[in-house]
Amino acid sequence: MPEHFIYVYTPLGKMALAAADTHITRLAFCPAEWTRQLEERTSPLLEEARRQLQAYFAGVRHRFELPLAPAGSPFQRKVFDALLQIPYGQTCSYREVARMAGNPRASRAVGGANHVNPIAIIIPCHRVIAADGRWGGYAAGVEKKIFLLQLEQAHCPAG
Repeated sequence: MPEHFIYVYTPLGKMALAAADTHITRLAFCPAEWTRQLEERTSPLLEEARRQLQAYFAGVRHRFELPLAPAGSPFQRKVFDALLQIPYGQTCSYREVARMAGNPRASRAVGGANHVNPIAIIIPCHRVIAADGRWGGYAAGVEKKIFLLQLEQAHCPAG
């Protein structure tokens, strides 16, 4: 159980944000059937994460600066590290992420790691698309993935 936990209200709905010790451990979309509010226990780190998420959704923050501790297997953590290297407003294929994670033939495993990403948005698995340009999947629903990609494209700095 996380030491600290708050809800964050975003254009995509309510999300649960959690931290243990000094690192963010979870940012997850809350299912629509969640009607019961769990008791929040905030921290300075969670308040900073909330501010950064609000700035992201406002289009003024393009990179999160938060200490992260995502749970996962060693390969999944390599994938999460690779995802953090995908620039704001850009996409990579599952194959490219597999290469970045050190196993170029593990495209399907990258998809599996994306599916269980415990820190959505901050670890930007929404930036991973199929090699042929199709959206690919998204654990929270492809409509949320499309929203995030369009948000980033709308606010992407000219380069």
